[in-house]
Amino acid sequence: MELFFLIILVALMGAALGSGFPVAFALPGSAIITIGAAAFTGFLFEGDSSAYFHSSGPYEWLSAGVTNLRAVYWEPERDTLIAIPLFIFMGLMLQRSKVAEDLLIAMAQLFGPIRGGLGISVVFVGALLAATTGIVGATVVAMGLISLPAMLRNNYSPSLATGTIAASGTLGQIIPPSIVLIILADQLASASDQASSIRKELYKNATGEVSMPSVLDVTSTSAGEMFLGALVPGLVLVAIYMLYILISAFLFPKLAPAVPYEGQMDKKFWIRVSLALIPPLALIFIVLGSILSGIATVNQAGAIGAVGAIFMGGFRLSDNKKTASFPSLLALGSLAVIFYCLATFEMNVRAASTPDDYLGLTIGGFASFGLLIGLGWSLFRLLNIDDVLRSVMLETAKTTSLVFIILLGAAVLTSAFRAFGGEELVKEFLNSLPGGFWAKFVIVMAVIFVLGFFLDFIEIAVVVVPIVAPILLSDPSANITAVWLGVMIGLNIQTSFLTPPFGFALFYLRGVAPKVVKTIQMYKGVVPFIALQILALVIVGSNPSLVNYLPLRSNLVGDKAPPPKNPKLQYCLDDYIFNNLAADSSSLAFIVNFENQSLGDFPEVWQRKIDGSIESAQKAVQMLKAAKAAELEVISGAESYKPILMSVRNSERNIRKQENKLEELKVLISQSKGKDAELEKRLDDKRQILLSELTELKEEKPENWDDIFTEFAQLRDIETKSRTLFRRNADTAFQEIDNVISILESSEAFASVENDILRVGDMINNGDHDVAIDEIKLLTGQLGKIAAASKVKSSLSKVRKELRKKKPKLEKALKYYNKALDNYYEMKDNLLKAEGILPELRSYQANLGNFISIRQLREIPRDVALYLARCNSGHRDISLFF
Repeated sequence: MELFFLIILVALMGAALGSGFPVAFALPGSAIITIGAAAFTGFLFEGDSSAYFHSSGPYEWLSAGVTNLRAVYWEPERDTLIAIPLFIFMGLMLQRSKVAEDLLIAMAQLFGPIRGGLGISVVFVGALLAATTGIVGATVVAMGLISLPAMLRNNYSPSLATGTIAASGTLGQIIPPSIVLIILADQLASASDQASSIRKELYKNATGEVSMPSVLDVTSTSAGEMFLGALVPGLVLVAIYMLYILISAFLFPKLAPAVPYEGQMDKKFWIRVSLALIPPLALIFIVLGSILSGIATVNQAGAIGAVGAIFMGGFRLSDNKKTASFPSLLALGSLAVIFYCLATFEMNVRAASTPDDYLGLTIGGFASFGLLIGLGWSLFRLLNIDDVLRSVMLETAKTTSLVFIILLGAAVLTSAFRAFGGEELVKEFLNSLPGGFWAKFVIVMAVIFVLGFFLDFIEIAVVVVPIVAPILLSDPSANITAVWLGVMIGLNIQTSFLTPPFGFALFYLRGVAPKVVKTIQMYKGVVPFIALQILALVIVGSNPSLVNYLPLRSNLVGDKAPPPKNPKLQYCLDDYIFNNLAADSSSLAFIVNFENQSLGDFPEVWQRKIDGSIESAQKAVQMLKAAKAAELEVISGAESYKPILMSVRNSERNIRKQENKLEELKVLISQSKGKDAELEKRLDDKRQILLSELTELKEEKPENWDDIFTEFAQLRDIETKSRTLFRRNADTAFQEIDNVISILESSEAFASVENDILRVGDMINNGDHDVAIDEIKLLTGQLGKIAAASKVKSSLSKVRKELRKKKPKLEKALKYYNKALDNYYEMKDNLLKAEGILPELRSYQANLGNFISIRQLREIPRDVALYLARCNSGHRDISLFF
């Protein structure tokens, strides 16, 4: 019956959407009706309203849906809820204020003289508008109204013209900032948490260990990372579009002839092109650049973009006035003054203390006021010229409300889908497919592609992604990142705007296209571009570095970069060190040179540390070579081991399912015992069948599986232990030298406390014990900051402890004091002897940090960070650990 009500749920939703019923009510409505019907039917026929649910009952699942609604509604700090209206406002403002129109006209005039140039200009402008607006409808309509007549007038093929405009208009779905990417980031963040739980359960079932190493965990994502990840694939798609138009124009000149510019390309022309091109490019640079550089969050960048669009719109609508540029110039001047103040003065009100600080705050305050005046001036213009501001605000509110209501409705629908075991069915179906992860992935992408024929991108993102994403992300055989999955789904969802018969871009274009252009021509025109998008999917899917590299690079070279000891970096860090060792055989010379160097009359206590460092460095190199050799053994053994492992894990999953069914049946049998003999017999017969099937499943496992597993585990353990020993010895080599250097560098501070120590002795001898106690307390605090003074501090602490007793023993206190004095002069003598060796120690330590002991550095060096970004941007199979 669960399956029956699941079918009803899907059928109700499909019928509601197909009939044109509003999506916002179709999604939660179908869920509530189905849950209510299942509860009523269960109560009517079984006497239990929860009888036909996968687990729990109708109240719990409706409560789960309400909880999901509340979670989405009451978390306004999430990127999804703040960034969406800001970017919508930015895009609509640029479109309504005719900034986008100027850009289209200028680019058409610039590229038109090239064969196919008009089509290329449409793609180029589509990419720019995508990076500034992200609103498909606005982009397609704007380009349809401006470019399509020009393309048809210049004998462009109607199919190529409409296909180019429709495809270019959808670039806003993948090129950041994109509403799709923000929604996907939100959905995938939740999916990553679920996938992490699934993977931990897999690890526990496979190894018996409760805790899974963090390096094996699922990698989540954020809106900022999605923007970074989608940037290169978006540019790849733009390049593919342009290449297709160029090749088509070259092979078939009549499809896209050159369009000579009738005017003169003089100074005025280039000024006009610059004014049309530079402001949008500057806005793109500021919005995306602030995100990519880590200066601003996605929310803050959205606010910057919205304000920038207000200034651009106010300037464009008043460009025939002499004062058109005044608000923008006032804002730019104010910003320049603010940046100067931030760089020159202390601009923290609480921390201000000097006249200069208050002067900076005063100047900054006036500059901020000037910026607000410029903003208010631009808003006043937008409000009074064609009522642009009011129309943009209304449209932003409508579009934002649509997105939020669909998000809320989808939360209820997802809850109902899980209530009837839909998620389990999907999981079982995908996991049962032969071919591993890629079979599951291809099926999911095919389903999303087909759904794009009928559903909008929001429905797909909020209904399908929460169901399938945890399954795909939890698979250790591919170990994909959430940002890569999100970009792949985003590229796929983009086709939902192009695929007939319900492609929204086609509807938008049909509404503004002249009647001479037939609908069938538009359908023919988008088919090549759909094929090009599938090609882009293949390119990005087979090269995950195109997506993962920029987010990783930004993370590793930014101010908030993780330390070199981060567990997820260790594998690639080992590779970096090994590759340097293999590329330069003389890279170890500094260890040998330092070992052979005469240190003269160097104290033995530190000589042992130096010898230990050299020995650890040599062992580290040996262990790294052993680890790489063991890795090759593991790779070789995995060829025969992995197929057996996958087969056994599949059998174990089936065994667990069978055992769960037997447990459920056991409960039913106990409940029916003595009540219904016929039912009891049927249940017992079913139990016998399940037991027989369970026996067969257990026999599927190879008899020597334990031996096979143990043998391969030993190979893997050798590699793991070798890597651990390498890291441990590399760390020790650095730390031993670092301890000696810290002590030697503290010699000046150590010498400065000599008089204080002697004064304490005088106080003890003179009987000033209370004063001595206070003096020692201050002195030990000072000594605690001096690396060379640990023994002296310890002895003085014993002196203080003795003096604080009710009946202190003066002899004992003096004994401890004399020991402190001996320790002091012994260390002072040692520091004098080691004075000249400090530069050599520092050089040796720097070489260690640049070579085998990178883990001990406070920050990742830039060249290492770039290597780690490249290395980690691929997907590494970790299924051998499960």
